Amino acid sequence: MTTLPGGLELRTARPSDLEQIGALLVARGEEPDALDHRLVVEGELGWDACAVVVDGDRVVSTATLLDETVRVGDVVLPAGQVELVATDTDYEGRGLVRALMGWAHERSRERGHLLQVMIGIPYFYRLFGYEYAVDIPRARALRGSLPAQDAPAASVLREATRADLPALVALQDAAQAPYDVAMPHPADRWRCLLAHEASTTRVLERDGVVVASARTGVPDEGLLVAEAAAADAAAADDLLAALRGLGEPLTIVHRPLTVPGRAWAELLEPAGTDATQYYVRLERPEIVLDALRPVLTARLRAAGLGRDVVISTFGRHYRLPWSDDAGLGPVEVGGPMQAPGVARGAGVAPDRLPALLLGQLGIEGLGRLHPDVYAPDAELFGALFPPLTADLLTYYLPW
Repeated sequence: MTTLPGGLELRTARPSDLEQIGALLVARGEEPDALDHRLVVEGELGWDACAVVVDGDRVVSTATLLDETVRVGDVVLPAGQVELVATDTDYEGRGLVRALMGWAHERSRERGHLLQVMIGIPYFYRLFGYEYAVDIPRARALRGSLPAQDAPAASVLREATRADLPALVALQDAAQAPYDVAMPHPADRWRCLLAHEASTTRVLERDGVVVASARTGVPDEGLLVAEAAAADAAAADDLLAALRGLGEPLTIVHRPLTVPGRAWAELLEPAGTDATQYYVRLERPEIVLDALRPVLTARLRAAGLGRDVVISTFGRHYRLPWSDDAGLGPVEVGGPMQAPGVARGAGVAPDRLPALLLGQLGIEGLGRLHPDVYAPDAELFGALFPPLTADLLTYYLPW
């Protein structure tokens, strides 16, 4: 328990807080949020995953930390995601969210998370060390001029049940396999997704076997289709026909490297051009760089390159020594380095590091946009930090 100004207290949530937390989340968010919170705290994460600020017996602010994993190449990074954040309007402007974010980040460290990923309102979470880093895929309208098509009689679209979990996981694993960066749904999150009300997980059966799936939003002058996955092109076509049979105009989140993404690409209206990205927070970049050494080493070996790597964030720098046998060695952290080119290194502003390690631009693309990202040795650092494809699955759909 932590005492805050004004006699408020920040502490771990308790079962006796459930009703108040739910009411606060609904008042400041959406009706399904109360159920989503209950599903989390009554699952594997338990009540320790949630914190509240209380004024006496009154819950006036809350936040929840979810466990995630982010795969980069074949390296899996434990991660956290802050969700279900809400503050009573009478208590806004008193630093309660800042205190709760501090709690969440401390808990994230304790759980071994190397980074945090989240969806959040514009700009606000940059105040807590988050930076925009990974593109959110576009939601694109299905062309309205397409001819009507019936799903084959052997195919059945229905809501998923727990019995479908192995098939759902297998479909998403296959869908995410081509991506350089991927965040899957954790096992316990699948249980929540099947029970919550903010979206519906559907499966398509062909002759009694699940061959495709999708997650749909709440119908609102149309239907959002996200996380579509299919075993083959025929299953993708059948899934689309069945979804169209629901009778709503469809807007489809385009995952270009998946089977449905390839099958449906020519059927979608052009994407918008607004910037939409996930937030990422790296508290200790050296830990993430160290964890990624196998991936970074493999990239350099594939390019036929290999030498010590120096990355300066200007206020400090990171050196990864190279040996022909082991590749990149453990990260060595040093002090300020204003001119990394002297050490044949790259300069990367600290707030650009998340996009460098996880984003779609790579160091060359970031360098075209930001003067404080540059690499005199373009060949080596271009091989080390190329543009990456990414696919992140989140509890809430960000569209």
